[in-house]
Amino acid sequence: MTSPETSATRVWPPPDPAGATRPDTSVTATLTDLAPPLSQPPPERSAGGGKRPGTRRRRRQADPRGHWFLVAVGVVLMAGALLLNGYATNAAGETRATPPPTDRPSAELDQVRRGGPVLNLTGDKPDSARLLPHTVALTFDDGPDPRWTPRLLDVLAKHGAKATFFTVGARIAENPELTRRIIAEGHEIGNHTYVHADLTAVPQWRLRLELSLTQKALAGAAGVHTRLVRPPYSSSPAAVTGPQLRTLRTMGGQGYLVALTDLDTKDWARPGAEQIVRAALPRRGRGAVIMMHDSGGDRGQTVVAVDRLLTRLAGQRYRTTTLTSALGMPSAHTPAGGMDRFVGTGLSLAQRGAAAFTTAMTWVLAAAGVLTLLRLLFFLILAWVHARRARGGKRRAGRAPAWPAPPAVTVIVPAYNEEAGIEATIRSLVNTDYPGVLEVIVVDDGSSDGTAAIAASLDLPGVRVIRQENGGKPAALNTGIAHASHDILVMVDGDTVFESATIGHLVRPLADPAVGAVSGNTKVGNRRGMIGRWQHIEYVIGFNLDRRAFDLLGCMPTVPGAIGAFRRSALQEIGGVSIDTLAEDTDLTMAMCRGGWRVVYEENALAWTEAPTSLGQLWRQRYRWCYGTLQAMWKHRRAIAEPGPFGRRCLGYLTLFQVVLPLLAPVVDIMAVYSVMVGDPLPVVAVWAGFVLVQAFSGWYALRLDRERALVLWVLPLQQFVYRQLMYLVVIQSVATAVLGVRLRWQTIRREGTFAT
Repeated sequence: MTSPETSATRVWPPPDPAGATRPDTSVTATLTDLAPPLSQPPPERSAGGGKRPGTRRRRRQADPRGHWFLVAVGVVLMAGALLLNGYATNAAGETRATPPPTDRPSAELDQVRRGGPVLNLTGDKPDSARLLPHTVALTFDDGPDPRWTPRLLDVLAKHGAKATFFTVGARIAENPELTRRIIAEGHEIGNHTYVHADLTAVPQWRLRLELSLTQKALAGAAGVHTRLVRPPYSSSPAAVTGPQLRTLRTMGGQGYLVALTDLDTKDWARPGAEQIVRAALPRRGRGAVIMMHDSGGDRGQTVVAVDRLLTRLAGQRYRTTTLTSALGMPSAHTPAGGMDRFVGTGLSLAQRGAAAFTTAMTWVLAAAGVLTLLRLLFFLILAWVHARRARGGKRRAGRAPAWPAPPAVTVIVPAYNEEAGIEATIRSLVNTDYPGVLEVIVVDDGSSDGTAAIAASLDLPGVRVIRQENGGKPAALNTGIAHASHDILVMVDGDTVFESATIGHLVRPLADPAVGAVSGNTKVGNRRGMIGRWQHIEYVIGFNLDRRAFDLLGCMPTVPGAIGAFRRSALQEIGGVSIDTLAEDTDLTMAMCRGGWRVVYEENALAWTEAPTSLGQLWRQRYRWCYGTLQAMWKHRRAIAEPGPFGRRCLGYLTLFQVVLPLLAPVVDIMAVYSVMVGDPLPVVAVWAGFVLVQAFSGWYALRLDRERALVLWVLPLQQFVYRQLMYLVVIQSVATAVLGVRLRWQTIRREGTFAT
């Protein structure tokens, strides 16, 4: 049997035969101390995404798809709730009273105008009726209102009077108990449409819908229907127009008795209680239908006026009763069928649920906006403090010590199918001005292309190429750690290039023995296209600006795989690079923070990486990142209860701003669209523009800190309409994958060779 080194791992150039300056290069012996227990399943994914060659494939679990159906259903339900609430509040499908047109002469219209306030239009000719002398029918429109209707009911009960309430269906659905009280106290209810629509301005189907929905709501609330109707924006018979007459005809055709008014108090204008009383008093003992309102605004004057009016009417021996009673007719109420009661109850529940949902989402939208704004401002302040301290040579614990001599450094490059850019990566590492001893180890993780051959053919001094069977990026990193000759380790991806001063800047903070890892400053190299520019902004604002704040707060969540420096003893203390998650860099950083090591950010350690160039590639990359981060958060969840700032600050921040708020982001977008559609769009546009301006300012400052040009900020508004949505859809997909227990495969990214010469 061959040894593990010859069967699985090959080293080029071969290890130093003398072995004077290197530890034991036996992979098996060294990785035993670093790898997880043998009971764990072997990793199947490579550093770049390939499957393990030459081994039997485990049956792959497909990425979950069913949750998108649930998301679509949720969006439809959310949109339906918003539309229902908008319709019920007369915001969606809103109608307003139209100016009275110039009517053509009509015998029928003249007859209606000369007739009484109660119309029977079921026959060929209009028929009308007036109230008997010393009889009044108080009518109240637009309710029931939870504030004013009970006060009016109390006044009516005080005087022993009865009234007719022309109720709006949406208000009935909101206040079913109040509707039942109106009927229980002997009053009458009429139909005033569902959302107080101007029926002359809507098509016939909408007119029928308005009346039908009101009947359903009344059936659900009180178990009755009504035969009375009063169209909104109506008044006395003398004011009826030609279009209104056609509407009244339609209502009569459905069996309704149309109630207009004799005396329109215009109390909605709040002219004063005494003026309302004068407008409501009949002249010379005549009978009258009196119109008032119990909703639609402050009705305090109406309540006072009704009390005074009933006192005066009683003094003049008037009878105050319901409209049908005043006409000597049977009650307008008829029993509702069981199906109508069921539908009405459902309508009431749906409308109240929609109202509650809309209110809750409004608060969510406001809270999300405030939290996002506060986070941005807080992180800007922390970034400013970090920059002052770092550029002044100071850190939180005082001036960082300097190395007495440049320490020897090993750079580890895990690579899988990186032939497009591996040469540029290696040459950038070798062409460094770092004065200390430098070793570069390229670990080819079973590539199926020419990655290893290209790396070996360079024949550069201090560069070794290790070939191993495909085992995944963590296994490749652990192989590199096992073969490393030095105690300061730098890890870099195979698609990333360093500047000549990067290594020196990166290892300088490790002179502080409390520092276990250093995060470098990753920059997007291929930033010419729109997607590249969006990622460039994200890297500068969303990653590097945040890392400055995390450094001060002592809760760095991630040292990026593209550029990071580590103390070997710290890695050995936590057991090396774990294979438990797909975000091995986040997992490793969290383990270090939990182990008591400081993890800091070095802004001058620049690395240029190749970012995805298409939305599909970007999706695959961010899907893996997000899913792996969720894995790492779950793995280290007990850190919340541990002493130190990491658990509560880092995990709390990630949970709120990287999981919860992105999951709520679709709600924010839907609410914004809803607000634009049903209301004045200017406030929504103003708020959006304000947030973009704040983001632009933070972006300008972040770019200034990174010594980058601010011209790229012109793409920031466009980022809100594609890139942002893609990012929160990634979070939804990742959370669904994690909750369903699907093991995500490594997502491969096609390399373009951005830095190849």
